[in-house]
This record gives sequence, structure tokens and C-alpha cells, in this order.
Amino acid sequence: MIVPRRVALRSLFALAVTAFTGGALARIAGAPPSGREPGGPSASPGDPSAFDEMYGGRRIQGRTGPHGEPVVLVDGRPLHLMRCADGGYVSPIDHYASCPTPLAATRAAVDAAGPAPLSRYAAAHGVRPGGSPRGVHA
Repeated sequence: MIVPRRVALRSLFALAVTAFTGGALARIAGAPPSGREPGGPSASPGDPSAFDEMYGGRRIQGRTGPHGEPVVLVDGRPLHLMRCADGGYVSPIDHYASCPTPLAATRAAVDAAGPAPLSRYAAAHGVRPGGSPRGVHA
């Protein structure tokens, strides 16, 4: 028996719609209930270095990342923190004085930035999306 073209196209369309809907529902079901991104900072009671506060008119959030590195947001934008040889932390915004904790380094960055918004590239530490170094224009 030969299947008419119209029946075959309807079946393929129904299969595609079902697959797309199932994928979308699986993504929604797997989302965290708080609406936060899975990798975003969230102050959890088990994380001693976690913080979520208003400082200098900005919301600063931080936690320990999956590999022990600090993950910090300032007004929802990532701030890269680097570990110093003395055990302290510095940021690209204020990298002259080592701060003892990620919270202190974040506060120092907010103080140094003043009212200026945090750059989209602050977390990339000198590398723009696509891999081009800061200052290099392609």
C-alpha cells in the first residue's frame, strides 16, 4: 500500500510538533524553582563565603563555584575575582590592593566603580566574546 503524500507530511509535522513540545516541557520542568540560572549565585546556608546584600546602592551576590572559585555578581553582571599569592582576592576594577575575602574584594570594586555600570566584559578579564583581546578591534 502506498501512503499518500499528504498523510506522510501530516505525520511528519505532528512528529516534529510533539518532539519540540516535549523538549520545551523538559527544559521547563528541569528549571530551578526560584527562577535563577543553575550557575548563578545563590546564598545558601552551607556556603560560608556566600553573600547577598546591598552595598553602595548596588546588589552584590556571591557564592563558591563548583571548583572552589568565587562566583560574584554586581547588579546581575558577573565580576571576575582573581586569587593572589597572599591568599587574598583582586578584581579587574580594583587590582592594586589585595582583599582578604571575596566580599571585601567585591565591595572594593563597587567603591572603585562608583556610579558607573559594570562592563559586560568584566568577567572575561580582558577577553571579549569571540576571543579577541581587550583593545584589539576586529
